[in-house]
Amino acid sequence: MANKEAAVAELSNLFETSNAVLLTEYRGLTVSQLKTLRRSISEHATYAVVKNTLTKIAANNAGITAFDESLAGPSAIAFVHGDPVAVAKEMRAFAKANPALVVKNGFFDGNPLTADDVNKLADLESREVLLAKLAGAFKASLFGAAYMFNAPLAQAVRTVEALRAKQESAAE
Repeated sequence: MANKEAAVAELSNLFETSNAVLLTEYRGLTVSQLKTLRRSISEHATYAVVKNTLTKIAANNAGITAFDESLAGPSAIAFVHGDPVAVAKEMRAFAKANPALVVKNGFFDGNPLTADDVNKLADLESREVLLAKLAGAFKASLFGAAYMFNAPLAQAVRTVEALRAKQESAAE
C-alpha cells in the first residue's frame, strides 16, 4: 500500500510540474523500441510506462480529468519538461516508423488534447524557428520605421540640392 501511495505521489508531482503530458499505447513495441523512443525525447521529456489506476488517481489529484476515459490497455506517458512541439514531432515520427505506438491524447497548457490536436502541435515549427521569425518581423518593422523617419529628411536634402543647382545655373 505504501508503494502505491508513493507511486501516486510521484505521478501527481510529474503531472503538476510538466509543461505537457502525452498519453500513448505501446502494445506491440519491443523493449529496444521503447528505449529508442525514450532516447529520442529525453532532452525534452520523460517517458514512463504507467499503471492505469494509479495514473488516473494521480491525474485527478493534479486536477487533470482528460485521461479518465483513455486509460485502458498498456499505457505510457511522456511527461514534457521542455519543448512540447519537439516531443510531439518525435512521437509522430516514431509512430510513423513504428505503427504500434498510438498517441491517444494529451494535456497542454491547462487544456485537454485529442490525438488530432497532438498532430497539430507536431505541425508547428520549433520554438527557435518561431523566435527567429518574430525577430525578423521586428527587424523589418524597425527598418521600415527608420526609413520613414529618414525619408522627409532625404527629400528635404534633395530639394535644397535642386534649388542650389537651379540658382547656380541661373547665376551663370
